[in-house]
Amino acid sequence: MRVALVGQPNCGKSTLFNSVAGYKAIASNFPGTSVDLTVSRVSLNGLSFDLVDLPGIYSLSSVEPDELVARDYLLKMKPDAVINILDASLLGRSLELTLELLELKVPLIVCLNMMDEAERKGIRIDVRHLEEDLGVPTVPTIASRGQGIPELFEATVRTATAQQAGRSFYRSRDVENAVAELSFLIGEKTAAELGVPSRLLGLKLLEGDEDFQRRVRSRRPEVLPEVERLQESLSYYRGRPADVVLSSERHSLALNLLEHVTEVKPRVKPGFLERLDSYLLHPILGYLILGLILFGFFNAVFGLGRLVEQPVLSWFGQLSEILRSRLDQTSLGFTLAEGLIQGFSGGIGIVLPYLVPFLLGLSLLEDIGYLPRAAFLMDTIMHRIGLHGKAVIPMVLGYGCNVPAIMSTRTLGSTRDRFITAVLVTFVPCAARTTIIFSLVAFYLGPSAALFLYLLNLVVIAAVGKLLSILRPELSPGLILEIPSCRLPRPRAVASKIWFRLREFVVIAWPILIVGSVVLGLLEHFDLFEAVNRLFAPFTRGLLGLPAETSITLIFGILRKELTIIMLVQALGTSEFASVMSHGQMMVFTVFSLFYIPCLATLAMLRAVIGLRGTAFALLLTTAVATGMALLVRFAYLAFG
Repeated sequence: MRVALVGQPNCGKSTLFNSVAGYKAIASNFPGTSVDLTVSRVSLNGLSFDLVDLPGIYSLSSVEPDELVARDYLLKMKPDAVINILDASLLGRSLELTLELLELKVPLIVCLNMMDEAERKGIRIDVRHLEEDLGVPTVPTIASRGQGIPELFEATVRTATAQQAGRSFYRSRDVENAVAELSFLIGEKTAAELGVPSRLLGLKLLEGDEDFQRRVRSRRPEVLPEVERLQESLSYYRGRPADVVLSSERHSLALNLLEHVTEVKPRVKPGFLERLDSYLLHPILGYLILGLILFGFFNAVFGLGRLVEQPVLSWFGQLSEILRSRLDQTSLGFTLAEGLIQGFSGGIGIVLPYLVPFLLGLSLLEDIGYLPRAAFLMDTIMHRIGLHGKAVIPMVLGYGCNVPAIMSTRTLGSTRDRFITAVLVTFVPCAARTTIIFSLVAFYLGPSAALFLYLLNLVVIAAVGKLLSILRPELSPGLILEIPSCRLPRPRAVASKIWFRLREFVVIAWPILIVGSVVLGLLEHFDLFEAVNRLFAPFTRGLLGLPAETSITLIFGILRKELTIIMLVQALGTSEFASVMSHGQMMVFTVFSLFYIPCLATLAMLRAVIGLRGTAFALLLTTAVATGMALLVRFAYLAFG
């Protein structure tokens, strides 16, 4: 059995999914597209079913690629039940999608999520009356707390078993006459072949939905002139285009439902969280607050990481000394054991102390609702470099990991915007690159120096973006971005999100780090270490002025960026980098690592989104920019000390 989660963006759909799936979800590519759907196997009272988290969708009529995938899944895959998640605090708007889903005639369950948010706004919903009006089970939930979720899925199983579909809501007489005429002309057989109920097909044709028109044209082209005639008739008598008539009637029906089932208590004055936006989105104060938040964020991450790093590395250092005293340092066994110790110590002592607080801060900013506000503030800057403001979202996601950030560029409508944004995301310092910045620059040069690198990174991204926009000119449309309400984060939801992101390092990256550390030890044991370093020494030592031993660390860093800093410990033979590298060399090494070739996982996602030629271009561009910026930093240190 398959159950699909459908809802408008920011309705808490993914929160509900994660509360059920935890970290056991997998990404499933929808056939014929490059959009991934998240799927998890769920067990309830001995019954197992697949829960599918579809992309957020405002309407069944959409031109956005990910929203079209959500609609096509509902029409083609025919899920056994659909859970429609509604934001209870925005019930009138949310019900418009519900009215469309009812026309699909599939087993439907309505989930009234964010009931606490509705109550905070003074909205009381009569759930029983809403259930009677819609004709489908309606369950109130607070997904962030786990409230109502067992009842929701019990209702889902009952509805799927009984094949219970809701009622249709009829429009005005002239609209219904036009829909009935189209349904008769198309016929039930043609509608069944297209996998769409005839009534829904008639409504969408009247709205001028291009995708449905294309489907009908392939089978019954003689119907389309009749569609145009009925659209013109509606427009003539209503004084508005037919699609506006249909959307207005759906909006009116939703508001009538809202008035019937809700009671709103007027609030005496706006709460603290509502007043907060007047400062967070202020044209001047907003940027000042953004700067202060970033400054505090990086200092907090550095402070927490530094407290843990030194004691842990000291303990592993003592373990290495014990190993040296008991084993022959020229033996293969010693090489393997030391490689294992350094791989473990790098993960526990260097990566995790910075990665965990970084992901904690990122999750808190996301759950509070600040990241969309930061995207709103950055919209003007994005337009100055010739990109759509929506490109801010992948950039922000890139600070966690470049892979999902590049994946999210598929939501951009323009091929040109997808290409430029995907290339620019490869320059964004992900969590793995953050560990390099904090363990080298922040630790030895101070957190202000680390913050300078992030600001420098933004300048470089803006410059490269402007250059690419000049090379591929196109007018960027304005930004329509939904800003969710500010909310207090839920500890359980934050913890789940941190683990969901951290597990990639623990399960995938860390084993690679340990294996890489062992391989590096074997290269040194069999006297191949120096050969590799000599091969690349003209570049690293000659051009960049770095120790020759850093060559192999940069090579391993292409596998996983965390490997760069861990291999550096092993290559230099110490975790006290200041004893073998000058401040200038640390800065040059970090700047080069910040901009050069991304990890293999990022390259694979790049190839899927922008193709092989685009990926090759990104490789050349990142290497050129990394080399140029590293040389600039080196000459600056030589000139000014």
